[in-house]
Amino acid sequence: MRLSRYFLPVLKEDPKEAQIVSHRLMLRAGMIRQQAAGIYSWLPLGFKVLNRIEEIVHEEQQRAGHIPLLMPTLQTADLWRESGRYDAYGDEMLRITDRQKRDLLYGPTNEEMITDIFRSYVSSYKALPLTLYHIQWKFRDEMRPRFGVMRGREFLMKDGYNFDLTKEDALHAYNRHLVSYLRTYERMGLQAIPMRADSGPIGGDDTHEFLVLAETGESEVFYDSQITDLKFGDREIDYTSTEQCRSILEEFTSRYARTDETHDEAVFAEIPEERRRTARGIEVGQIFYFGTKYSEPMGATVVNEKGERVPVHMGSHGIGVSRLLGAIIEASHDEKGIIWPEGVTPFHVGIVNLKQGDASTDSASEALYRELKAAGLDPLYDDRDERAGAKFATMDLIGLPWRITIGPRGLAENKVELTSRRTGISEEMSPADAVERLKSIYQPVFEATYKG
Repeated sequence: MRLSRYFLPVLKEDPKEAQIVSHRLMLRAGMIRQQAAGIYSWLPLGFKVLNRIEEIVHEEQQRAGHIPLLMPTLQTADLWRESGRYDAYGDEMLRITDRQKRDLLYGPTNEEMITDIFRSYVSSYKALPLTLYHIQWKFRDEMRPRFGVMRGREFLMKDGYNFDLTKEDALHAYNRHLVSYLRTYERMGLQAIPMRADSGPIGGDDTHEFLVLAETGESEVFYDSQITDLKFGDREIDYTSTEQCRSILEEFTSRYARTDETHDEAVFAEIPEERRRTARGIEVGQIFYFGTKYSEPMGATVVNEKGERVPVHMGSHGIGVSRLLGAIIEASHDEKGIIWPEGVTPFHVGIVNLKQGDASTDSASEALYRELKAAGLDPLYDDRDERAGAKFATMDLIGLPWRITIGPRGLAENKVELTSRRTGISEEMSPADAVERLKSIYQPVFEATYKG
């Protein structure tokens, strides 16, 4: 991709409407454009990152044995009346009437619709366990949408739903989702802490939110500092193993970590004072077990081994896919701009030609661009006729993790400069060595990709 042919409408000044870092930087980097309050167009750079995140979510869901589908954004009100949530959900639900005067709604979530799909096709316990999920645009009519994609009205969300014969089986699905989420967030360069939370309008007794610590977080959180030392890493997981999934859940939830809604000061006081922490957190996902809350009123039942018809046990599990972009930026930026982790960066490396129009630097830049593409990397080549300072500022703003700078002086010695966006450290090396270095840097990212 050549920057002279790319659509990247960067802004030099901070937008006045942006209140937090991620909103400001996403607007300045030409990633989004607001079309209405809390509703955004995703411009090419933002859309590219959104796709990277969506791919990771898909891969980790399928690694855990979950099956993708796609449900419509519009739902019938009748389904929600069956569950009893149509009137109870509140003003966040956008209610619509079509030309036939039928009551519809723009889905804020999909428990009712997935239950209807399940009850239409599954009647035997032999079809269980079953987890279905999709990644789909949702709409919740926030009273005061703000903070860009962090608190928008329209947002992209992964929501999954498990159907199990017993509570024990459903709790294994709960644990399995928690494990898969830990791996998902770490692949994005995030530490998302599972915290005991309130179930809200979804309902149910068991629920954890995943929160990324950031000063601009909407929730106050209380936690034991030991939890920030935990890493999921590259451990191999047998998602069918009840014991392995339970042990990982216990590892990551046995230490105190709660949102302000479930905070217990007496329990918190039992933690050694030097380990007690309070902070702000950004919610990036939540998992729920709610038993037969939807299956009983909606008749989602199966025949068990004894020939009895019983309601299935269910849970729902969400990841805020579009919100994750804001969370990553809030957790990873500096005064110059965004710093993308390697797992979600829109381009793996930027190429800066310091003397556009010079035959030698043009030729070397083009050759390096082709070599990086041949190595399976996705480079962005800044081939604009701009001064060097402007090119560096653009690269720093959009936050690619690595930059290769090519100039006449270095080429005279067959050298280019490889610079880390995160550390600012630069090294001179041959173009071939720069390609090999980048291949080794991104090898763990590519190896994490699920091929199942």
